Amino acid sequence: MNKDQVVYTVRATSPNGCVSPLSPAYVVIRSGSAAQISYSSPDPFSPNPSVTITNTGYGQYVYSFDNGPILNNNGQFTSVPLGAHSVTVWDIKGGENSCPERSISVAETIDFPHFLTPNGDGVNDTWNILGLSGRQGVKIYIFDRHGKLLKELIPSSPGWDGTYNGNPLPATDYWFEVQYPDIFGNTLVYRDHFSLKR
Repeated sequence: MNKDQVVYTVRATSPNGCVSPLSPAYVVIRSGSAAQISYSSPDPFSPNPSVTITNTGYGQYVYSFDNGPILNNNGQFTSVPLGAHSVTVWDIKGGENSCPERSISVAETIDFPHFLTPNGDGVNDTWNILGLSGRQGVKIYIFDRHGKLLKELIPSSPGWDGTYNGNPLPATDYWFEVQYPDIFGNTLVYRDHFSLKR
């Protein structure tokens, strides 16, 4: 028996002393608090983006990622595509007094090309951050190895073509900084580098 269950039996006695047989056992399950849902995910720039949903409420839960199929996967989502996402959580036992569905917004995944090859072939001819194109307030800065600012971008722009003042820059590594608001409005900063190949 579960520690949250209590078994009751009933025996009735009439005023004139007649006693009924013992009733069948009734199991009463104590209800817990409402579901408390939280999530965790690695750095938004992780090469293997995943999201883990944690639910500390009572019940048996299933999950839907971005309105996709309903899964009984313990809240584990791997290979999360770029962008912002939502997860819907259902208690499969539901019922009138339960909260049958809860939706939360979860972390986004973001990526960047590791190479820029501006040779006109249509592949990696420009460089930009991936996964933030619809986000407002994003700033992207590109620097040379000495820290000189070469270009400021926004995600919806075509990107950087490997030039400075119209002149092609040499093949080497370049550094970037992206400042962006997360889904809660906090400004996050990420720095890394990529290679320009000619």
